[in-house]
Amino acid sequence: MELLKKLPSPVGLSREEIMEILYREEYGYPPPPPTSVTAEVVKEEGYYFERKAALIHLDVTVTGEFGSFTFPVRYAKLKQADAPVPAFIHINFYRDIPNKYQPTEEILDGGFNVFSVYFNDITIDDPHFAEGNFKDGLAGVIYKDGIRPEGAGGKLVLWAWTMSALLTYVRTLPEIDGDCVSVIGHSRMGKTALLAGAMDPRFFCAISNNSGASGAAIMREKTGETLRAIYEHFPFWFCKKYAEYFDNEDALPFDQHYLLAANATHRVYVGSGSYDKTACPEHEYLGAHAATEYFESVGKTGLIAPHRMPEVGEFFHEGDVGFHLRDGGHFLSRYDWNMYMAYIKKHYKK
Repeated sequence: MELLKKLPSPVGLSREEIMEILYREEYGYPPPPPTSVTAEVVKEEGYYFERKAALIHLDVTVTGEFGSFTFPVRYAKLKQADAPVPAFIHINFYRDIPNKYQPTEEILDGGFNVFSVYFNDITIDDPHFAEGNFKDGLAGVIYKDGIRPEGAGGKLVLWAWTMSALLTYVRTLPEIDGDCVSVIGHSRMGKTALLAGAMDPRFFCAISNNSGASGAAIMREKTGETLRAIYEHFPFWFCKKYAEYFDNEDALPFDQHYLLAANATHRVYVGSGSYDKTACPEHEYLGAHAATEYFESVGKTGLIAPHRMPEVGEFFHEGDVGFHLRDGGHFLSRYDWNMYMAYIKKHYKK
């Protein structure tokens, strides 16, 4: 907890000022918002999970000054809900659902609809290219000839931008409570979910599962994956300026609690695994703890928790910043999903 005293404070900054720092120093700047978002039903499976739900295959098209881009979405929809229901937008490691990171029937049984987007269908995560492949998918539409301008957003920004665009469509559906749509992701997709939530105040909650370095975890004095390690493996996730802080995280004019603080227009939840040493659960907890000061400064409640590292199995659901520490490693489990659903239901009723 002594590390908290060394962190720069975002208190007094607006969300826009915080995002300017994060865009300039770490992630790169996003494209302008789309001018329209539309969807076409490609196929509907009406007897999904013993008739309780439909599985709808969508093609979603975003249009803007850059042109148009279409990507597929899998939408699991309850068929006999009494009223508009809350929903998740899941930025997923897999195209087809259910899969090991999305227990779809359990989510439906919890009373949620869920939209799943396979991240590589937006723009490919390609470590075989030293600077990433910016000719693929949305990147190739926005960055002409695959050339990313200096300071422009990397893949994390493009994935997050698309989740915000999808939210625009989801909120038009009569079966969805547009005021209770949460974005969720695991690992690099957890970083994406936090960034999407920071970009877009319309989300109900941004959920980070084991997002670690450059996600929820404080980077100063971090064990496991360091700034240098993550950037050298995935430079195309970030802007080039981020590399200036190799082995010198103390020089950062921010830390990852700024990303959590930028979510203070709604709620944010950090889930950690007890032996996920790469992500570093201690520093993920510190990120949630450090963001509390900002949440409180804008009239929210922040993380309501003891001033210590949690024990395995502890969860903190009272505040506008949620946290749990489960037993296990780097994985998005049924336990995690049930924690996230319980937290949303607790605050959704208010």
